[in-house]
Amino acid sequence: MSRLFGYGRVSTTEQNTDNQLVALTSKGFDIKPTRWFSEQISGGVPALQRPQFSKMAERMETGDTLVVLKLDRLGRDVQDVLATVEKLAKDGIHVRSLDLDGVDLTSAAGKLQLTVLAAVAAFERDRIKERTREGLARSSKKGGRPVATDTTEAVQKLKVKGMTQAQAAAELKVSLPTIKRHWNKV
Repeated sequence: MSRLFGYGRVSTTEQNTDNQLVALTSKGFDIKPTRWFSEQISGGVPALQRPQFSKMAERMETGDTLVVLKLDRLGRDVQDVLATVEKLAKDGIHVRSLDLDGVDLTSAAGKLQLTVLAAVAAFERDRIKERTREGLARSSKKGGRPVATDTTEAVQKLKVKGMTQAQAAAELKVSLPTIKRHWNKV
């Protein structure tokens, strides 16, 4: 006999999982209190290492279904989510996430969605690394950003010479807001 389990997670003590359970029940999921597991723990902790998630996973049997409101409740890291879903699938447990239209993530269509999400996440991580390297290369060619105290001194010298803020910005090749930040510093 198939049973329905629900899992909710929040990251801070100021939050609670009540709204997650309400959202699931409002979508027609009848989760018995003994099958609702929730905890306050960082999404960075792998799902299978979380106390309540582990306790729930131990109670689940082949044919059971786990439902979460959002995929990020399982984990912040796509690799952890994939590993968790794969482990549950090996145990014959179905996993559904309402933010992915409730598709069973252990089905062929669900695996496809997770694989696409993993590929997008990996692509984004690589792009961030590339942009960081490009930014560092540009900054090293320019000699890096000026130290704020150097900017303040330069602005103050031009101010003493009687230049306007706009003239000082043009002279130092910086933005007007930068000049304004340093204009009245002493």
